Amino acid sequence: MMHFKTKSLIPYFLSLAFIGLLTFSSCEDYFQPKPRGYFRIELPKKDYVPIQMELPYTFVIPTYAQLIKDPHPLAEKYWTNLVFPSLNAKVYLSYKPVNGNLNALLDDAHKLVNKHIPKANAINERLFINREKKVYGATYEIKGVDAASSFQFYLTDSTNHYLRGSLYFNVRPNNDSLAPVIDFIVEDIQKLIESFEWENKSF
Repeated sequence: MMHFKTKSLIPYFLSLAFIGLLTFSSCEDYFQPKPRGYFRIELPKKDYVPIQMELPYTFVIPTYAQLIKDPHPLAEKYWTNLVFPSLNAKVYLSYKPVNGNLNALLDDAHKLVNKHIPKANAINERLFINREKKVYGATYEIKGVDAASSFQFYLTDSTNHYLRGSLYFNVRPNNDSLAPVIDFIVEDIQKLIESFEWENKSF
């Protein structure tokens, strides 16, 4: 009849348990989820220049952006895009002459903002008034991780001109990771609005 000497096996089992604990600990460390992180985005230095395009309006743009005619086949006259190549972003600027249709244009602006409500946590509206330049309007800061457009605005002189702008990125919306870039470009849009003037030329 065979007997095991229990006492002599204790160090052996203790060694196995210790090795197993180390292995389990190493595996746990290896598979441990890491905190969510985002790529560091290098933001350019801010500097502004006047636009060089014949339009019914004028404003300043950052030197790292380009103002181009809207290439879309259905784009109307004087529609432009403010493109930020290094930031993968674009501000769509759509111009409309006012001819007894201002209320309809303003309603359209509100409807386009409200389309983002299902994805928005909040929409912050701020009025803009510059009586000296006859520039009146509103900005809409759209909060929400999945909101397709995080910032929109419209400007009008209430009699002849109307312009609507909307910010979009050429990536899937993830406004938590894009937050620094959104804030950066919103500053540029606010500069655009503050410097905005209607041209007195006949277009």
